Amino acid sequence: MRVAEGNLLVDTTWLAEHIEDADLRIVDATWHLPELKRDARAEFAERHIPGAVHLDIDDVADPDHELGHMLPDAEIFARKVGALGLGNENRIVVYDTRGLYSAARVWWMFRIYGHDNVRILDGGFVKWLAEGHEVESGEARPQPTTFKPAAARRDLVRLAEDVLGNIDSRREQVVDARTPGRYAGTESDPYPGVRAGRIPGSVNVYWADLLDAKTKTFLPPKQIAEKFHAAGVDLEKPLTLSCGSGVTACILAAGLNLVGKDDWAVYDGSWDEWGRRHDLPIES
Repeated sequence: MRVAEGNLLVDTTWLAEHIEDADLRIVDATWHLPELKRDARAEFAERHIPGAVHLDIDDVADPDHELGHMLPDAEIFARKVGALGLGNENRIVVYDTRGLYSAARVWWMFRIYGHDNVRILDGGFVKWLAEGHEVESGEARPQPTTFKPAAARRDLVRLAEDVLGNIDSRREQVVDARTPGRYAGTESDPYPGVRAGRIPGSVNVYWADLLDAKTKTFLPPKQIAEKFHAAGVDLEKPLTLSCGSGVTACILAAGLNLVGKDDWAVYDGSWDEWGRRHDLPIES
């Protein structure tokens, strides 16, 4: 098991105390499934943590890919985050309005391009509001800066051909973060055109089970490890993490980081790609 380094989380009290730090940047990474018909950008303008900017994962994405919010190349990523005032010298705290849903995806993207000084706000906006911390409204007006990306960390990303080859080799264990019903193929899927089922040989760890149901904070590391063990995950083995479209798989990645495991990768296309490609096998 490769050991993770650094502290992934910051709590709301720390952020309230350090919110004026000159090198700190706060990112609202809220993203909603299209079926919810919610506008994350409009919600940001209505209220957000003071000083935050909104990062839309459908905008900081590969514009030529048929799927939404797929990982952009280094040039696009650097240009987009630089325009948001996010530079290499900044400490970045990322959150979303559900407590934790899409924020971990942004943490993962920054890691891919060499910026590890990114923390997730534990409990996100849910906990921030519950504790009565200050909010502000209006559009963000960041001062653009330069972000210089490192060479992309291919070890953190898996593509469909990688996952297909792994079905026979079983070098990596595949962990699916979707709901148990979607994993089993018994629940309707929010992504149109996908088949019901799962990647052959995969096991299921529902992303929400790693969080406290009320506070939306991560469970203690020991309990997170127990969730993986109960699902049949061998934490001594490298893992490929999948979900609906590469968003909540990053929550599993963050949870694994908290238990000290860093030999994992996220399947970027996840079920939105695998489920609609009839040349790829499924089981249910």
